[in-house]
Amino acid sequence: MAKKTQGAVEHEWLAAHECASRIGLTVRALRLYEQRGLIRPRRTDKGWRLYGAGEIARLHEILALKRLGLCLSSIVALLQGKAIDLERILTLQSQALSRHRVQAERGLALVETARATLAAGHTLSIEDLITLAKETNMTELTPDSVARRRYEQARPRTAVRLDPALFERYVGHYRHPSGAIIAVERRGDSLFGQLTGQPALELFAEAEDAFFLKAIAAQIAFAASRGGAAPSLTLSQEGFDVVASRIDTDEAAAQEAAIAARVRNRTPHPGSEAALRAIIVEQREGRTGEERMSRELAIVVGEQFPFVQAELAAKGDLRQLIFKGVEPSGPADIYEAQFANGKLEWGIGLADDGKVHALWLTPSR
Repeated sequence: MAKKTQGAVEHEWLAAHECASRIGLTVRALRLYEQRGLIRPRRTDKGWRLYGAGEIARLHEILALKRLGLCLSSIVALLQGKAIDLERILTLQSQALSRHRVQAERGLALVETARATLAAGHTLSIEDLITLAKETNMTELTPDSVARRRYEQARPRTAVRLDPALFERYVGHYRHPSGAIIAVERRGDSLFGQLTGQPALELFAEAEDAFFLKAIAAQIAFAASRGGAAPSLTLSQEGFDVVASRIDTDEAAAQEAAIAARVRNRTPHPGSEAALRAIIVEQREGRTGEERMSRELAIVVGEQFPFVQAELAAKGDLRQLIFKGVEPSGPADIYEAQFANGKLEWGIGLADDGKVHALWLTPSR
């Protein structure tokens, strides 16, 4: 790919896949940055994109700004010379780093407590190990890591036969962070999983504690239990891994009854309207509102933000939010947003920690 003169590299041009591989991005990310006008790769006679020193330098700038905490729209504005609220961005980054520091300190304290427990001749329970794993997991979600996980989760999988008696350790109810319940039940020699408000789907084994679904690109892995009931499961879907903890039958029934009552009585979550209103205002101003969202949702919203922002710009100022009802799968509250130049239907769901975990919009019916 390089043209050489007198033994030195004069110009070097990289194809998209090679550029992405060397820098640690995906080809999809390169396309997105090009669409937003951040880079302008050369084209060959056949239309292939080529990336040179200028494009690679700009990519390093983009990555540095992402590490600073800027969303893509803010990066575009900054690199195009437009004014953005850097003080606010730095404040958010400071808060994020402080949270990482607190998490690291809490994780270290738990590790030292666990070591002391073992040194005293005691054992660690399953719940101790789960807590330790959660609190010491410092993995950062990025669009690129999510893209790689989506690719891995979508690969073809081969089912293996297990002794159906093993399924008994997995049967039960698990609480998703959104508040929904994942019910796992055995039907004859098969295992099924069902999320609140959705149909039951068969789980196919690919290992003793790992299962996959054929209807959708999703997998479920059950936590080790030394022969007893699995204390939790991990749902892997759309590039994310979400842990759902086992709850007893009475708690599951109460949670599902509460969701059913909200649907039946058309009762919104007390914080959903305020959260949605704030997000719409922020997105019209060029901000994603990611500080109000779960880490997973913030990644998805960031990917779709250019299209959402264009839609909101065309609709004009927000005039009114009208609550329409509750969608049981989620669960999520449905609103009709009336703008100066049209309407949109929004769905929003809040998780146990108060963060928005689900957000979507469609043309209003």
